[in-house]
Amino acid sequence: MSTPTLTNPRAERVKAVRSLSGRSVRQRAGRFVVEGPQAVREAVLAAEVHDVYVTTEAAQRYPEIVDRAHQRGIRVSVGTAEVLDAMSPDAQQVVAVASLTSHTLADLAGPRLVAVLANVRDPGNAGTVIRAADAAGADAAVLTAESVDVHNPKVVRSTAGSLFHLPVVTGVDLAVAVAALRSAGLSVLAADGAGDHDLDDLLDVAGHAPDGVPDLARPTAWVFGNEAWGLREEDRALADAVVRVPIRGRAESLNLATAATVCLYASSRAQR
Repeated sequence: MSTPTLTNPRAERVKAVRSLSGRSVRQRAGRFVVEGPQAVREAVLAAEVHDVYVTTEAAQRYPEIVDRAHQRGIRVSVGTAEVLDAMSPDAQQVVAVASLTSHTLADLAGPRLVAVLANVRDPGNAGTVIRAADAAGADAAVLTAESVDVHNPKVVRSTAGSLFHLPVVTGVDLAVAVAALRSAGLSVLAADGAGDHDLDDLLDVAGHAPDGVPDLARPTAWVFGNEAWGLREEDRALADAVVRVPIRGRAESLNLATAATVCLYASSRAQR
C-alpha cells in the first residue's frame, strides 16, 4: 500500500465523500462519513462500512484498521495527504464511509440505563454524552427530533467510536420516548439545576430509597436538556422526578456533557 491511487483532491470521488458533511446529502445517499483513526477503527469492527480511505503513512501507523477492513471485504483506498485533507481536514488522514445507522425504541430489549437528549443542538455535547453513556455502561441513547443529527461529522467524531457500540435512537418525540421507556420499566429522571432532589442524596439511599424518593438502583432513563436553556417546563413535567447535580464550588453551573456524565455514572454505580 505504498503507492497512492487517489492523487487528485478535486476528483468526483473525493467530492462525494466531502459532500457527506451535509445532512441532505447524507439522507439521499443513506451514508455518512466517519473521521479519525479511533472512530474508523470502531466502525470497521461493527458498522456497515463501504470504503476506507488512508494515506500511506496512516496505513502504516494503523495497520489494524486496514487489516480488519480487508478481513471484512471493505474496499481500502490510498490517497495523498492532499486528497484526505480534501475529504476531511479533521480526520488525521483516516476516513470511512458507512451506512446510516437506524434504531427504534422497539429495538431496546430490557434496558437498565438510557440517556435521552432533548433539544440538544451542539454536536460536541451530543457526541460526548453518547460517549459518556457508552462508558457508563448504558444500554442506549435517544435523541429527540429537535436535537442535532447524530450523523453530523462533529457528533460522530465526538463519540470517539461509541456511536458504534450502543443503539442510538433518533427523531422521536420526547413524550413518546418517555412513555416507551416508562412502559419498559424505567424510572424517568430529568437532570436540571433547579431539581427537587440532590444527586448525592439519592446515591446515599440507592437500593433502599423511601417512598416518593427516586431510587438510582432501579432501571433509569435520564433526560438531558438544551445547552442554553435546559429543559422546558413541559419536558420536566414528563419525568418522574427532577434531579440536580450539587455545585459545591463557585461555578455557576456544569456543562451539559459534564452533568450528563455525572448523572449516568451515579446510576451506573448504584445499579452495580
